[in-house]
Amino acid sequence: MTLQLAHLVALQAVARHGSFSRAARELRLTQPAVSMQVRQLERVLGLPLLERVGKRAYTTKAGEVLLTHAGRALRELENGVQLVQQLRGIVAGRIRLGTSASISIYLLPSALHRFRARYPQTELVVVTGNAPEIARAVVANELDVGIISLPVRERELAVTSLYRDELVAIGPPDRRWPRGRRVKAAELARETLILFEDGATLRGLIDGWFQRGGASPALPMELGNTEAIKKLVEAGLGLSVTSWFAAKAEVRARKLAAVRLDPPLFRQIGIVLRRDKPRTPVLDAFLATLDDLRRSLE
Repeated sequence: MTLQLAHLVALQAVARHGSFSRAARELRLTQPAVSMQVRQLERVLGLPLLERVGKRAYTTKAGEVLLTHAGRALRELENGVQLVQQLRGIVAGRIRLGTSASISIYLLPSALHRFRARYPQTELVVVTGNAPEIARAVVANELDVGIISLPVRERELAVTSLYRDELVAIGPPDRRWPRGRRVKAAELARETLILFEDGATLRGLIDGWFQRGGASPALPMELGNTEAIKKLVEAGLGLSVTSWFAAKAEVRARKLAAVRLDPPLFRQIGIVLRRDKPRTPVLDAFLATLDDLRRSLE
């Protein structure tokens, strides 16, 4: 039985994205080419490895079994290639990073740009999701590194602090809060609020702040996207609570107004990876880049 490496890589990409088209974009192939590679692999093994449900592709039991073993083999091969490149004085390989959409937009672009500029033979894959999803994916070794809101419950993860993020209340540009004062939970709860969707780590922090202040917002509008929340606030549809780093550009441009909370509310953003994660040159280089980011944020 002859298995081709490219066919296993194609199957892995489709399973990771749940989509042939997204897998094709990652692999820089056409969608028919990826489909053909998976079909050839299924023909060799004599069993279906993927099944389509609507627009998504899911692994069958046979696909899960194959990927469990093939994934380890591919990672070992990738590590070997990286070590050979290190002998040539080259840092190469792939980093799979998981984080939230807001962190990827407001905190990481400059650091990721520096990493790619310094190590042009590396590949950087960025996946966005909520903190529990990212933590589980790092534990499962589907991602190499996570940058998420803390805390995490998974004992398999090593955690390093990256940034202490202050949350602020934001309103439309004509909103006038007295200079130097802070807003309390009871005062904010009387307003129409636009908050992150229920279940998000950040929403849990915000709900806890209201509860400690003896207040409960009445039926807030819920969205899962920071940019959408800011646009609705800017349009005068309500107030919100969000990260200062996400709002400061609009506040400085006078598109939004902001006020600090009383008592202050912070969230800790951290770097997570498996405690037993093998260290490779590309992973060490990426973690060093994140350490530079941490110092710059301080």
